[in-house]
Amino acid sequence: MVTHELQGYVLVLDKIVHVTRVFEAMNAEGFQFNVRMLGPTLIELKYPDRATAVLQRDLLVEAIEAA
Repeated sequence: MVTHELQGYVLVLDKIVHVTRVFEAMNAEGFQFNVRMLGPTLIELKYPDRATAVLQRDLLVEAIEAA
């Protein structure tokens, strides 16, 4: 079981089915991307700036591809 930690969540990589692009969050809450897990679970990961959000998303995608 390969895992990846983001914002206090430990994600099991083989249970991730979709990762969205980075987009601006509503109500000026910064930038976010979503991770859809098997079943009804959707995790919204928000960051204060776009660069951090893109970096964290890219690291997650890289970990998924390596798993």
